Amino acid sequence: MTTLLTGANGQLGTLIAKHLAERGASFVAGSRTPSQGGRQVDFADPAGLAQAFDGVTKLILISTSAEDRLTQHRNAVDAAQRAGVGHIIYTSVTEAPQSPLALAVDHKGTEEAIRATGIPFTFLRNNMYHENYTAQLAHTPDTFLTAAGSGLLASASRDDFALAAAVVATTPGHENAAYELTGSTAWTFDEFAATVAEIAGKPFAHKSIPAADLRAGYVAAGLPGHAADLYTDIYVHIGNGALAEVRPDLEKIIGRPSVPLADAVRAAVGR
Repeated sequence: MTTLLTGANGQLGTLIAKHLAERGASFVAGSRTPSQGGRQVDFADPAGLAQAFDGVTKLILISTSAEDRLTQHRNAVDAAQRAGVGHIIYTSVTEAPQSPLALAVDHKGTEEAIRATGIPFTFLRNNMYHENYTAQLAHTPDTFLTAAGSGLLASASRDDFALAAAVVATTPGHENAAYELTGSTAWTFDEFAATVAEIAGKPFAHKSIPAADLRAGYVAAGLPGHAADLYTDIYVHIGNGALAEVRPDLEKIIGRPSVPLADAVRAAVGR
């Protein structure tokens, strides 16, 4: 049996590969620029995917960040069906079929494409990563801007989501399941700012501003328009409660509570 991990050189893929190795799993690392012993996997190259997926029985399909993500995902799903892949594990987003987030549109379409093949699947519907926010601390001196108001966010660490993927890939009983993966607690950005201030030992605040102003700031900082739209949309829907619900699935899969937000803040500020 051959397990292929796509996006193996990316931030999530690297962590999944680490956890697979720690669990003694045999797998092939796939990416557009594979390391020695890996396979070249380019979702924009349908012909090349046929060779990449040859002999694969279990596919861990990490979602891409490309603008044409849904097209690329459909290429991968079609190639998996033609190659006779027996199980697709896909990293999706919280409540993809009914989520109001613009981010969810491609994930919903990918889930539908996978279901249509009849291949057994597992959907790992990840909430946001702690690191989406702690990574900004290095260039955010004293005020964290969002459009999220007092909305709650049930995020978890990227490593916890990676561990869940590795557990699902190496244990039985996950076929045709959709797991809603969230942190063990939800928090507001005011609480996030207070945590940063306490750990860093300096003043730090959260300020929620109109969505149009937040987007304009992203564009002024050099973000492409589509990315500015996406990030702003996520904050707006956090404010509306779309990512607030705490679910038990992640804890059940990894066998413990998720890593607290404060730990991710400590890692980011070096405390």
